[in-house]
Amino acid sequence: MTTTDHDHPLGHEHRDVSGGWLRPAVFGAMDGLVTNVSLISGVGGGGGSRHAIILTGLAGLAAGAFSMAAGEYVSVSSQNELVQSEVDKERHELAHNAVAEQAELAGMLRRRGVSAATARLAAAEISAQPEKALAVHALEELGIDPAELPSPVVAAGASLSAFAAGAVIPLLPYLSGFDALWAALVLSALAAIAGGGMVARLTSRPFWRGAVRQLILGTFAAGITYLIGLAVGGLATH
Repeated sequence: MTTTDHDHPLGHEHRDVSGGWLRPAVFGAMDGLVTNVSLISGVGGGGGSRHAIILTGLAGLAAGAFSMAAGEYVSVSSQNELVQSEVDKERHELAHNAVAEQAELAGMLRRRGVSAATARLAAAEISAQPEKALAVHALEELGIDPAELPSPVVAAGASLSAFAAGAVIPLLPYLSGFDALWAALVLSALAAIAGGGMVARLTSRPFWRGAVRQLILGTFAAGITYLIGLAVGGLATH
């Protein structure tokens, strides 16, 4: 459940500056796009057949997507475990050192401009409800809400899907029976422009700035692997 500023104890400021689901989705797709267009450029530069390019592209898509998913799952799980460990410590303090924790809460309220008398009353009222007290202390001291930890499974699935969506773009011409590297590169360039522009808009920057940056980075990566493929392909013919 998404909360607003009003839902958080003590009115703790809570703003989503990450672009919600769109930001990681676009970044994941751009990662998949650059990875696979680079692989395809390398194999194409080395003189690989359409079959070889499709096989490489699909293998790169699967390997990259599952690698991203595994990494995201482990990362989010580890972060949640760390947070839970800190929350458990806070719960232990509340259970075994209630007076000091209540005084600490009153101090937090005082620092927010609440009068001493009101702070003591509010702290006593909040502390009378253990779970509410835990939520307030966790939010104020750790900056997290124990009830809103991200799901590792959802994060992994989102990363896998986003990477795969980007990685399939340079493969589309070959999967459609069009055996031309330039077509894959043009399609990937258009996708890079669109994706880079979207990233720029998430940060309130000009669309063209993100589009050009992403296009340059993608072109550089694909160009390097193309030259590698060209060099290795040339050695193989001698």
